[in-house]
Amino acid sequence: MDPILYTPWRMPYLRGEDREDYDGCLFCIKGEHPEHDATEFVVARGEYVYATLNRYPYNNGHLLIVPYAHVATPEALGKDALADLMMMVNRALAALRAVYRPDAFNTGANIGAGAGAGIPDHFHLHVVPRWNADTNFMTVIGGSRVVPDTLENSYEQLRAAWT
Repeated sequence: MDPILYTPWRMPYLRGEDREDYDGCLFCIKGEHPEHDATEFVVARGEYVYATLNRYPYNNGHLLIVPYAHVATPEALGKDALADLMMMVNRALAALRAVYRPDAFNTGANIGAGAGAGIPDHFHLHVVPRWNADTNFMTVIGGSRVVPDTLENSYEQLRAAWT
């Protein structure tokens, strides 16, 4: 019999239920309520952007860099916001290196629904730590990802390492 991995926390996402608690844009709500940073996994805040853990990560430590401005594309951001975005990416890379010691990173954005953006109306940048062996039999054969740490632990470790 094939092994079974249970991921019950993903079912609300698949049903679209996890967004019912939000009246408006999830990223705007997170941006406007720093008092909920710990429960919303917002690791750091800048003047124009914030860094938050992805609740449905590709890999352990997968961060999103999100502008406070509700814009669909980076062309709509001003120079100061773009500079803050890239400085936050650099801070994310440094914190992820300190905590997880990854071999490499993927950074990028899915701009628009056609490109796979889950929240296409609010631009955000992904920062994904990668390891030489992170594409293993589970991903290739099982069609599943194994993320070896909890979001809560990732949050605590990255928050402590943030400079």
